[in-house]
Amino acid sequence: MTIVTSNHSVPDRLIALRELMRAKAIDACIVPTGDPHMSEYTSDHYKTREFITGFTGSAGTAVITMNDAGLWTDSRYFLQAADQLAGSGITLYKQGLPDTIKVHAYLMQKLQRGSTICVDGRLVSSAWADKLRTDTSVGGFNLRTDLDLIGEIWADRPVAEFNDVFDYPIQYAGVPRAEKIKLIREDMEKAGAEALVLTQLSDIAWFTNLRGSDVMCNPVFFSFVILTKDSVKLFANANAFAPELKELLRGDGVELLPYDSFYEALKTICGPVLLDRETCSELILQSLQKDTKVINDYNPVMKRKAVKNPVEMEGVHSAHLKDGVAMCKFLYWLKTVAAKAAAAGANVCRDEDADVITEISAAEKLHEFRAEQDLFMGDSFEAIVGYGPHAAIVHYCATPESDAALEPYGMVLIDSGGQYLDGTTDITRTIVLGPLTEQEKTLFTAVLRGHINLARARFPEGLSGANLDYLAHEPLWQMGLDYRHSTGHGVGHYLNVHEDPNEIYWDERDMIPPMPPFEIGMLTSDEPGYYEEGAFGIRHESLLLTVSAGETDYGKFLEFEEVTLVPFDLDGINIEQMQPDEIEYLNQYHETVYQKIAPHLNEEECEWLRLATASI
Repeated sequence: MTIVTSNHSVPDRLIALRELMRAKAIDACIVPTGDPHMSEYTSDHYKTREFITGFTGSAGTAVITMNDAGLWTDSRYFLQAADQLAGSGITLYKQGLPDTIKVHAYLMQKLQRGSTICVDGRLVSSAWADKLRTDTSVGGFNLRTDLDLIGEIWADRPVAEFNDVFDYPIQYAGVPRAEKIKLIREDMEKAGAEALVLTQLSDIAWFTNLRGSDVMCNPVFFSFVILTKDSVKLFANANAFAPELKELLRGDGVELLPYDSFYEALKTICGPVLLDRETCSELILQSLQKDTKVINDYNPVMKRKAVKNPVEMEGVHSAHLKDGVAMCKFLYWLKTVAAKAAAAGANVCRDEDADVITEISAAEKLHEFRAEQDLFMGDSFEAIVGYGPHAAIVHYCATPESDAALEPYGMVLIDSGGQYLDGTTDITRTIVLGPLTEQEKTLFTAVLRGHINLARARFPEGLSGANLDYLAHEPLWQMGLDYRHSTGHGVGHYLNVHEDPNEIYWDERDMIPPMPPFEIGMLTSDEPGYYEEGAFGIRHESLLLTVSAGETDYGKFLEFEEVTLVPFDLDGINIEQMQPDEIEYLNQYHETVYQKIAPHLNEEECEWLRLATASI
């Protein structure tokens, strides 16, 4: 068997994989993005799709047959994937476009009846595996989920890391671990379950009031949980827990067991088990006894985690105040150096040391401002700083090769966030560095109007993000334009920056179960955008906290509080496009930003912020 390393070319890696496939009588190998916990961001150990394709985006599925190979990814990564796959022998398939063949149809087209397909059963959900079987049933394919073919050929595969785990203080968590165990057991009983299986790391971190650092930017730790009426079994690396923490867990009835013993423990479950087949891996379902009744539903931890308790909501405001201070200091710095460059007739922006400001150095500068804030623990994701055409790549990530210098004209899109002990932030601002065209201003304003329309929504209890998404799209749709990503996602509490189940997206036709309604305490992003390939990109994002809007004869009403405290760039706005109520909302928001942020800035920064938040 040929083994390869990360230094080999992608074509060489494909040759090695196909040699192994031939030896094991495998006709197609599916390589998803993920880990055994269905995490959005994978640790280096589980980046098997990245290894076999060379594509570094955070979403995508590769399919390798003996003669062909394809990669499916969404619109965030179309440009990046096209660039990284060039010369690899792997074809890019753009998900979401009407003429793009789907994975199951591709397999039906490329394989003969009775062929064998394999996928690592740890890395795909049970629901995904079931759907693949159904979609390809007429082909009589055999699906194997017991193989990790990439792992067998990957010689320098990084080892899985188990870093230190710490107890999350009750002053930030709000609800004690023992109380959460009690509440979830009550939810289990209502569902008629004898056991609950937890696999998503953010669910486990919230449920146990523990945090770690096993996944980049996410304060989680590799673990599984099996909860029954009389036991809590936490499967993790014991070496990551200090003796004092182990004692605390024992006091709350939590039994710490080896991480690798989880799958064997599944075989001992008796009675109905509650799990979410959208997030539990196929290997988990295969490990249960054949006659075990499975109750498939959103797990109750995910539901409770999405609704912030009063202490968490207080933390949301505290974290966003600090993050707003950091962002405003950064924006003052960036706008000032851009203005100086323009005044001097320079072609590039330079910092106080006369160094050229690039996408990477701007991200580093923003990190420095955040690091000055109290309780800062790190970035909530790798910052996206895209200047000019790079901003049209929705989830662009600058590399030393692509790192563009910022110039004193056009726009730069900065999507970033921070992890604080008292909360998680996510913000995008499109910043004007110099003169814009009228068309750029028109689109900048249309996207901002969509953001405002959603942020100021008031609606009856029971509505979901699918009901409200029109508000964000409407200004662009009226122009015959659009963006191909969801408008909003849930955000955790010192947890993952992207969390289910709350979402804002109009198309829920394939969502099972359907999108849940908004509840008081949910934290959701509001981020419409517009992207013109090869030219520019615009996105305006703040986080919205769902709050009560009172009760009338027609029932209870809800609304959003925009908790992000950072101005939108007035230099990009065409005021004539905006409606009076939109202008009123923006002016009130900007005044709130000034009143809350100004006391934390120096005199020069305050003067800039007063102008940046002036009424229009």
